[in-house]
Amino acid sequence: MKNILLIGYRCTGKSSVGRRLAGRIGVPFVDTDEMIVALEGASIREIVEREGWRFFREREKEVVLELSPVKGSVIATGGGILEDGGNRMFLRQGGIMVWLTADADTICRRMMGDHRNEDTRPVLVHGDIRSDIAATLEKRGPLYRRIADVTVDTSGKTIETVVDEIYTQVKGTE
Repeated sequence: MKNILLIGYRCTGKSSVGRRLAGRIGVPFVDTDEMIVALEGASIREIVEREGWRFFREREKEVVLELSPVKGSVIATGGGILEDGGNRMFLRQGGIMVWLTADADTICRRMMGDHRNEDTRPVLVHGDIRSDIAATLEKRGPLYRRIADVTVDTSGKTIETVVDEIYTQVKGTE
């Protein structure tokens, strides 16, 4: 079985959906952000504040290379992991790319409702949260669109509904 790689912006459901999807199909679940946090012993926010984004992106590359031989898993990727061409190449070879999307208002609501975001996730641009989301979505949207095999909008949907949609669409790509 090929890997199912979940890509998309933060708070689109990659980790929550990924765990549930992996359980449904009976395969391991891997989260690249969780791998980095475990390696560094610090939250993403702490890593970025201490070492900067360049350091974090280097750790992402290391994790992607570590995952290259992995097969038959559901892998949730960090939102910015595709900004690196090498990451795109390695991940693309590894399986089916599923882009989880949500509109900026939905993402903003989810971020504001998840108090862990304040402690664990750094701001990507410097402005209000809604502007940060919109600017980052505009920047990354073409990357996600270009590499995605399957796209699922998670706005207003339950985790189970999203899992069902992915499962149905991925069955058709294998």
